[in-house]
Amino acid sequence: MFRIEGKLDFSLIGILSKISTILAENEIGIFAISTYNTDYILTKSTDYQKALSCLKNSGYQIKS
Repeated sequence: MFRIEGKLDFSLIGILSKISTILAENEIGIFAISTYNTDYILTKSTDYQKALSCLKNSGYQIKS
């Protein structure tokens, strides 16, 4: 599971879309959960490391 760090303001648009597009282009299915102040992205455990790698290669910072 990934969590978008920090509280997200409602004026921020497209964050989840950009991340899900990167993962979809790499054939990684997701289940997204949006809450009042952040988003969560769930992947199959077999795709987790691949997803981390794809996001890092796309410029996202991953914290453990």
